[in-house]
Amino acid sequence: MVEVEQKIAPRGVPLAGGKEAPKKKKERICVLDIYTTFNNTIINMTDLAGTSISKFSGGQFTKQDRLKANPTVAMFIAQKITEEARDQGITGFYVKIRAGTGQNNPGPGAHAAIKSLTRAGFKILSIMDTTKVPRGGPKKKGGRRGRRV
Repeated sequence: MVEVEQKIAPRGVPLAGGKEAPKKKKERICVLDIYTTFNNTIINMTDLAGTSISKFSGGQFTKQDRLKANPTVAMFIAQKITEEARDQGITGFYVKIRAGTGQNNPGPGAHAAIKSLTRAGFKILSIMDTTKVPRGGPKKKGGRRGRRV
């Protein structure tokens, strides 16, 4: 019986058998802005500097207005985003979710979109809710002393 010594080489240096050690993949990360209302879902993929890479909305996948905010349509949008991300070599996302104006929680498409992204094998680094919340709001009518009855 012949014993063969295996040499451990640093990455990129050829081993004894002529094979190279596997190189570590470079991670490319981008920001995913998900804007969901009860009427539509819009997903915008940008790089970390803020330059838009691709943008898709519910109207590009269905003709009926009532289905644009549907979770199924949001899954189709996320699948299109995954195709674009794979073409660009992107491996992970920072996700920002924003609900529509005057709404406290996002529409039905946000959860479905994130779920399909994780199923596609992308790394979700953080999920942040960037919904705008009024603090105080505009001045009430009635003047300084209020409405006098």
